[in-house]
Formats: sequence, structure tokens, C-alpha cells
Amino acid sequence: MDAHGPRIPPVTPGTRPALAEQEQRILAARGRVSLLYQVLLNSPPIAHGWEQMLSAVRNHSSLPAPVRELVILRVAVLNRAPYEFDAHVPHAQAAGVGPAAIEATRAQPLPADAPWSAAERVALELADAMTRDVEVPDALFARVEAHYTGQALLDLVATVAAYNMVSRLLVALRVGH
Repeated sequence: MDAHGPRIPPVTPGTRPALAEQEQRILAARGRVSLLYQVLLNSPPIAHGWEQMLSAVRNHSSLPAPVRELVILRVAVLNRAPYEFDAHVPHAQAAGVGPAAIEATRAQPLPADAPWSAAERVALELADAMTRDVEVPDALFARVEAHYTGQALLDLVATVAAYNMVSRLLVALRVGH
């Protein structure tokens, strides 16, 4: 395997009849079977569970789409997962996130003058804490709760956690490098 390609060979769609139904579900939900899903199809149960979880996070979340996409971009930056970042820029743009706000997610530390709302900024600070330190300080969590409660709070934390899983798998398996 090429040192710059995935560490696990992707499953080319249409080459394994036993996966045809699963590939169709992925295609219906996502519009294509991306390189990530081609790698995941090496384990059909993982690919299935992954699709269920990530579809819930992306498509059934109570979070505003701009917040969801900004934290996904930030996690990708922090975990050095350019494939994930590049995959979500169009989603962020479609959600109305402007170029300056997208670019600001790349900065270390988060820039004070970024064009984010207070709710977006605190969500990004949460993404930083969860991704870098895992533990979230009480003072930060209290600031998060000023903007997000109940389902929105859980959806925010789950989004950061889920995309840490995504980016870490991508990086470990060199998907998209």
C-alpha cells in the first residue's frame, strides 16, 4: 500500500455483492459512497453503525447548521484531518457560514475578532476543550449552558465527540492523505 494512501484498502462500490444493499443505503443517505465509507465497508457492522450515528448527528440534530458545521471544522483542524475539513467546507457554506468564519476555525488559538456569534464562539471553545483535554472545565460548561440546554446541549457535545471519532479514524488510517 502506498505510504500516502489509506492503510486499509477501500472497498470499490459494486465489487462485493454481499454489500450491495448497504452501499445503496449509504448512496441514498449521502449521494455517494465516499472514500471514508469505502474504507469502513471493510467491516459492514461498523459501516452500518457509523452511518446510523453520523446521520443522526448531521441530519437530525437540533443544533443550528452553522454551529454544527463550525465545530466539525474545528475538530478537523485540531486533529489534523484535512480530508474531513475539506469535506465539510461545502456544508458550512451551504449553512451560510462565510469564508472569514470558516478560515478563522484554522487559527490557534481561536481569534478574538472572528465573525462568530457568542453561541458559535462558545461551541468552538467547547470543541477545543473536548478535543484537546477531553475534560471540560466547569466555568466553560456554565458558559455553554447559557446558550445550549437539553437536547441542543447533548447534540452539541455528541457532535464534537462524533467528529473526534471521525477525524481520528481518518488520520490513523490515512484516509484522504
